[in-house]
Formats: sequence, C-alpha cells, structure tokens
Amino acid sequence: MNTLRDLSRHPCFNAGAKHSFGRVHLPVAPHCNIKCNYCNRKYDCVNESRPGVTSTVLSPEQAVRYMEQVLEREPRIAVAGIAGPGDPFANPEETLQTLRLIREKFPDLLLCLSSNGLGMVPYLDEIAEVGISHVTVTVNAIDPEIGQKIYSWVRDGKVIYRGRKGAELLLERQLAAIEGLKQRGVTVKVNTIIVPSINDHHADAVARRMADLGVDLLNCMAMYPNRDTPFEDIPEPGKDRMEAIRKSAEKYLPQMRHCTRCRADAVGLLDEDRTKEFRGCMSACAHPAGDLRQRPHVAVATMEGVLVNQHLGEAERFQIWSKTDDGLRCIDERRAPEPGGGLLRWKALAEILNDCRAVLVAGIGENPSKVLTESGIEPIEMNGFIEPALEALYEARGLKEFKVRKSGGCAKGFGCTGSGDGC
Repeated sequence: MNTLRDLSRHPCFNAGAKHSFGRVHLPVAPHCNIKCNYCNRKYDCVNESRPGVTSTVLSPEQAVRYMEQVLEREPRIAVAGIAGPGDPFANPEETLQTLRLIREKFPDLLLCLSSNGLGMVPYLDEIAEVGISHVTVTVNAIDPEIGQKIYSWVRDGKVIYRGRKGAELLLERQLAAIEGLKQRGVTVKVNTIIVPSINDHHADAVARRMADLGVDLLNCMAMYPNRDTPFEDIPEPGKDRMEAIRKSAEKYLPQMRHCTRCRADAVGLLDEDRTKEFRGCMSACAHPAGDLRQRPHVAVATMEGVLVNQHLGEAERFQIWSKTDDGLRCIDERRAPEPGGGLLRWKALAEILNDCRAVLVAGIGENPSKVLTESGIEPIEMNGFIEPALEALYEARGLKEFKVRKSGGCAKGFGCTGSGDGC
C-alpha cells in the first residue's frame, strides 16, 4: 500500500481513524481571494473552534519548527494540512514551500489542503509533485444563481467580480480543479456549507455533480453564524435538518458525519483537540525570542503554593517554578501589575513573565490570554495540585486531567472578556 495515500490514517476522510490518528493545521496562508457571506476572520476567541481563525500566522520555516515540537508531544499526528486562515492558493508560495519542507523533514506524514479552488488550477502539477494526497474543495453551489447569494466578491488576480459573474468564475475554476486533482490520483473531499433558505435545498444537486467528477467524500457542514457578516442573522441549521440533507445526498456520495469545523491552527485528534494547549508553543515558534530553551520557567497563580486556584486577574503575585537537578522548585515570586490599564496591564504582565513558557491559572479572559499567547507564554486553565501539573507539562504528557471543565462557549464570534480591570 502507498502509505502517502492511505485513507486509514486520515481522520477527516475516514471516521474510523479519528480515535487513533490526528492532524495539525499549519496557518501559513493569511490571505483570501473570495469573500463568503458567512465568514468573518476578524474574531479569534480562544474558546471557539471554527474555520478561518488562528492565534498566529507562521512562515514556512516556522511551520516546520512547530511541526517538530508538535510531533515530540503528540506522536499520533499523521496528517499535516493547510486550511488557511485564508486560502492556500491566495498564498501559493507559502503554501507549497511549507509542504515541500514538511515532506523533506517528515516523509511519512500525509499532506493535505483545504481550498475554495479558485486559484488551484495553475498548481495542480506541483500538488502532485509534492505528494499532497488529500485535498478538500469547498463547493457551496453548482448553480451561479445560488452561488451569487453566498459570495460578496471573487478576486482573480487584481480583478474583483461580483454577483453572477463572480459565482460563474468560481464554479468554473472549482470544477476544473477537482477534475485535475482526480486525474492526478488525489483523494478529494468536497465541503458544502449549508445555509438555510439559500442552498439547503441544493445539496443533492451538488452531490450528484461532484459524484460525476469522481469526488470521494462529501461533507455537508452546517453554517456557523458569525457577527458582522451578511448571514449573521440566519440561524444555524439544526441537527435533524442536517441529517436529512446528508441522508439524501448520500444517494450520490459517501458522507462525512464527524466533522468538528476545525480552526486554521487545529492540532490533535478530532475528538481530543489540543489547539489551546499548543497555542503557546505555536506563538513561541512564530517569535524566535520565545524559544522554550530560553523560557525554562512556569508561572503559577496560587493562594498558598500548593494548588492552582486563582484567576489571572485576581492574582496579586505569581510563583515562578522551574525544573532543577533537585526536582521541581519554586524559585521566585513576582508581583502582578496593578489592576486597570486595559491591555497595557497584560502586556506588562507578559514582560514580567518573559522567561516563562506557561502560566497556570484557574481562569483567564480572552484579552489577557491573547496577549500572553502572542508573547510566547502559554495560558493554561486548570484545577489541581501544582507539582503533578508541572510534571505533566515538563514531560509533555498533556494536562487533560487538570483542565477546567466549562459549559457553553462563545456564540456568534463575540469572544470573551478580560479588560485588565480585574477578573
């Protein structure tokens, strides 16, 4: 068997693999060449998982460095993919260079791309040459009358097309891309975003046309309503409606029913995602000063030095722990910045903790989490004893057993709080 085209190891293309094999998305493609009416990449809530967002954008070289560290800590990763946060072929040089470097360094990994298909055709031969074996193309309509309702504009080079012309151009390129991929032996999945009252009646037509092209798998995805988009007030289609759509489309193509609507920086198994856990690692790779060898310590928000039991905003001081020849030791205590000052407070805290790879807290808001992450400090929300958690962290065993259990989440991309005034 050609292991580079082995469906049994790709968790998105094979539901049976999702418990054993993971994926990492390398966010090296920030630009996009179309504007979907359901997409807003501005918001990046740390508690939110949806396509089009990432905490950091990496260069190809940084992506390889990050891949090395991911595989050290999560050896079950079998797939390296690029899914934005824009479109891989609005950033073709970065995309293909990243995957060339990954192929050279990690020859056994499956390589994967997710694209709208608009800019793919000129790079089909390179896709095959690099050994990109799995490609996802998002096709929301095969009727331009429907497509023009989904896209605000389509940009081809420096020319922007709107309305039916844009939808026609996009569809033409998508069909050519899929045909070219199949001619080169690439496994193709098509994503169709289901938008109520727009294309929810159209999935069968999409499935039938994609089957004619030899597509391997169809993923009908429920639209996620995002703030400040034309579709923000359209409700997300319900589970029963989505299952009915999938069951009908299944007459033509096998259906993916286990999609988790991954972020552009997703990492881990589909049902054991570790994106938040690796966020600090990614930021450290994006900022050379954040090399973990230069950040040997871990900060802890604690009242008595035994438990992690303080919210970041409540902590007046932080214990600084390190792994020494004599074991784990608290080597210092540092005062937190005074409350107030908004983001300046969290930037000051990042300076105070600039030799720490992580900070263990009982709770944290979105703003401080983002500032610390961008400074190469991984915020870890958890409950429990300090020393066992630090042992797990330093040994790269993961902190799942210590993590805070939360209910709910962020709706419609609004994000969380963390003003710098307290909690």
